[in-house]
Parts: sequence; structure tokens; C-alpha cells
Amino acid sequence: MVWRETGIMDERLRFVVECLAGEETMTQLCAAFEISRKTGYKWLGRYRETGPEGLHDRPRAPLDHGRATAAELVERIVAEKEAHPLWGPKKIMARLKRAEPSCGWPAVSTAGEILKRHGLVGRRRRRWRAVGNGPWPEPAAPNAVWTVDHKGWFRTRDGWRCEPLTVMDALSRYLLGLEATGSTADEEAWPVFERLFEENGLPDRIRSDNGPPFASAGVTGLTPLAVRFIKLGIALERIQPGKPQQN
Repeated sequence: MVWRETGIMDERLRFVVECLAGEETMTQLCAAFEISRKTGYKWLGRYRETGPEGLHDRPRAPLDHGRATAAELVERIVAEKEAHPLWGPKKIMARLKRAEPSCGWPAVSTAGEILKRHGLVGRRRRRWRAVGNGPWPEPAAPNAVWTVDHKGWFRTRDGWRCEPLTVMDALSRYLLGLEATGSTADEEAWPVFERLFEENGLPDRIRSDNGPPFASAGVTGLTPLAVRFIKLGIALERIQPGKPQQN
């Protein structure tokens, strides 16, 4: 099912989602999307900083910026980091300067900034983060933010385990949906959201706690359900642990 036309923003978002899923290397994904690794790391870094909003085009810097590092040197530094993921900027620059001492290599601090811009600083230990962790300002309009939650399970008289899934508009507190699901599995929750999207349209953000099916304890913190939301252009908000009142 398609709710929005495919465009450049959709492609960038799809690229980021597949990066976060970790099923293919950056090189493989960049080849599939027909972009350079430098561009791939740029969009991944912007998404990690500001969420989907970071994928919009920004005004170009003046071309005669005297302090800009030559693109070829940037590519060499990035490539060296990819070849040696555990090396820091100091070791990378020492290696490059030994190999080509006559080249005008940038300072170690500049190399560190280059790696940071490309999302290569500490990325092995870095967790994906949702947009903010509260508290947030009031939504500007109804249907802008949905709060979602599983309210705790109970057993019916016939012994069936019920996991109530609630979906509420954050501004009006109108209950958009209350579904008796049998578990917190992604495949049970998705049909509920699919129906609500058809009935109400897409929200800008979805706010949840840090449990399934909305979040995971994995490196990216993403679940299949969260990935579906991101692919639709919906930003994710996660409440702080132990503060259910934020949801």
C-alpha cells in the first residue's frame, strides 16, 4: 500500500532505513542506490542528528571557501577509516602522512571532524536514537502526534491472553484505536496501524515507550514496526524510562 508518491526524500529515507537495518554494508547500499559512500555517510549522519528533517536539501556553501579540505583528501581519509574501523583520526593521519608525506594532509582535528560528518566516529557502539526523549512541546494540531502503548496484559475467562493496544491523539486525547491483540508482536500491531492510517491519515510523529513492538534493545533500537513507520516518513519519539506520564 502506498500513501505518498516516491521522490528524492523517500529514496533518502529508504536508504537510511536500510543502513540502520544493518543487513548490507555501506558500500553495497551505496552501489544499489547509485550514490558515493561520501553521500551515503552524509545522509546517515544528518538523519542521526535531526531525524527525517535532516534529509532535506540545505543551502550550498560558497564554492570559494578557503578552509575547505580538498574532496580527494576527504575521500582518502574516509576510505582509510572504512579499511580500519577501529582506528581514530590520529592513527589514520599518521598512516596517510607516512605513505604520502608531500601531500597537504589536514590536521588531526580536521580529520576527526571529517569522520564525524560522515557518521564514522564511534559508529560501532552508537545506538540509533529516536527524535528526542521528552518532554516535548504541545502538538500544533490534531493528528500531528499519536501516542501508542500496550496497557498491560490480562487473561479472559476462557484463558486467552489479551494485550490491549491503544492509539491516541496527543493533542485532543481522542482515542483513535483500542485493539485486543494477543501479543506485542509486530505482525499483530501493523494491521491495526494500517487501518488507522487509512481512516485518519499519517501523523507527523509517533510517541511510544521503549518496549516491543515499538522499540528493541538491539544496536539500532529499531523493530520491524518502527522501520515501517520510518519508511512512511513518520518520526519516532521515545519517552524516558520510568515516565509513563509522557505518553
